[in-house]
Amino acid sequence: MKPLRAKPEAGSARPAAPPDERARPEVRHLTVGEQSEGQRLDNFLQGRLKGLPKSLIHRIIRTGQVRVNGRRRDADHKIELGDDIRVPPVKLDAAVEPGRGPATAARALVQGQVPILLEDDALLVLDKPAGLAVHGGSGIQAGLIEQLRATRPDAPFLELVHRLDRDTSGILLVAKQRKALVVLHRALAEGRIHKRYRALVKGYWGRETATTLNFPLHRYVAADGERRVRVQAEGQSATTRVHLVRRIACPGIEGVPPSMSLLECELLTGRTHQIRVHLAQAGFPILGDQKYGDFALNKLLSRLGHKRMFLHAFRLSGEHPSGGPALRVESPLPADFQVLEEGVGAASGNLHFK
Repeated sequence: MKPLRAKPEAGSARPAAPPDERARPEVRHLTVGEQSEGQRLDNFLQGRLKGLPKSLIHRIIRTGQVRVNGRRRDADHKIELGDDIRVPPVKLDAAVEPGRGPATAARALVQGQVPILLEDDALLVLDKPAGLAVHGGSGIQAGLIEQLRATRPDAPFLELVHRLDRDTSGILLVAKQRKALVVLHRALAEGRIHKRYRALVKGYWGRETATTLNFPLHRYVAADGERRVRVQAEGQSATTRVHLVRRIACPGIEGVPPSMSLLECELLTGRTHQIRVHLAQAGFPILGDQKYGDFALNKLLSRLGHKRMFLHAFRLSGEHPSGGPALRVESPLPADFQVLEEGVGAASGNLHFK
């Protein structure tokens, strides 16, 4: 039932319509520029329709409300320079609940919680904290890339070059040009971009020289719907080179193994959860890993205040997409690592040793 409204007095002006009635959404047409050529249709719309949930973008594409040069296209359709994209009436400011979503979530970026390690015309290198998803989905309304776009509404192109797991911290590449994204993807596929991680693991890593782990990996969906990876003979080949950084002695602490190790892991292939599964398979699970780790130890560490997964992307090097000087970026080891090392070292009376 509509609420009763007082009739306007004779001669008086009609009351102004509420703002949401005055600014009704209309059909719009977007033209594909050079920066967006070759991009997927859904990613193009996500970058241009700020605040619109990805699920809604896929729905308007799937139902044919989005047209490319007058024709229906799938979400993975690659758009071309000069294409006319017809977008149905959608209300962008209604796509996000008040006080939530990308515009609000972006405050973390604005307040410097995601430091910028390097930026130029082609790319942006961010230092992602643990606990922040790189993109929305699976109950996450706004990930890092959506937040970044919200802070830079005039940026014509912002796309993830690669991904980091939500609980992994460290270096993350974002392309600011379509050309840069293509070049970096090719370089990653051909092994010309080198990524190194540091991981705190359970156990005494006894090898002083570099060790290569070769375990084929198979991706599957568990009964709870979670994406997981396991070692399987017919899986994809996967190789990780592991170097010892230092060992941490922690004898005499109830429930804690007598030693832990800080390892440097170099990805020679780039499979999902590769480092996490390889180290667990080798008998050295990463501390705080809720999927492949030592669950009893993780619970103990959490009670002691150590509530993250101790995996950090700390160095990235390789060719620059614009052909300039080679990239070499490092992210300092987060304070969480030092806090854990010093905590177990102080409790046992022995700080780290090698």
